[in-house]
Amino acid sequence: MLVGDGVFETVKATDGEPFALTRHLRRLARSATGLGLPEPDHDALAQGTLEVLAAAPKWPLARVRITYTSGPGPLGSARGDAGPTVSIIVAPQPPFPATADVTVVPWSRNERGALAGLKTTSYAENALALAYARERGGGEAIFGNTAGNLCEGTGTNVFVVLGGRLITPPLESGCLAGVTRALTLEWCGGEEDDVALDDLYRAEEAFLTSTTRDVQPIRAVDGTVLAAAPGPITAKAMAAFAARSAELMDP
Repeated sequence: MLVGDGVFETVKATDGEPFALTRHLRRLARSATGLGLPEPDHDALAQGTLEVLAAAPKWPLARVRITYTSGPGPLGSARGDAGPTVSIIVAPQPPFPATADVTVVPWSRNERGALAGLKTTSYAENALALAYARERGGGEAIFGNTAGNLCEGTGTNVFVVLGGRLITPPLESGCLAGVTRALTLEWCGGEEDDVALDDLYRAEEAFLTSTTRDVQPIRAVDGTVLAAAPGPITAKAMAAFAARSAELMDP
């Protein structure tokens, strides 16, 4: 808890039912393995999530936070030997605005760093970036990577439409393998390809994906208003995601 030596997942719940819980727990296990932690007990975490939701009010929309850390240890960066600690928390989730204004931050994601692609609790960089964006009127902060390509937001993946192509950065860019990102690619099409960070300003359309946002159109990038929000490709993706996610709670 003190040094950010842990991993976590945020799971959306509608009327007390979690969405894509299996995918989230699989990613939690991948993150834990990548951080050198013991693999978490999938069934125990699934059961714990259901018990927490059963004890909570049936909010129309809620977020469940599953946190898995290395456990108690000495002060400093060394790990202890008491074993991992798990916490599961649920809270209501206010709806996001219909569109997002985003701010590109002056710091880069290190696509070759030790934590690249892992959903860890080391979130100070994201907290700083989001504060920077909000000071400038943005609702989300966008990172490039060290190669100068588009990477991700603080808690989102990014899709852009360029020349009629729906594109999202590949995992090799250093972005998180978002659950909503993967479902969007499966259900709505699109392709993975490197995108120069500057191309975000020239996109015909763009949108964010995340567990709690689903598919959210981007209206403006650093004050540069895009041609449409949502544009036709984004609107199609929004409709397809809404329809499929309503049919399948654990896709």
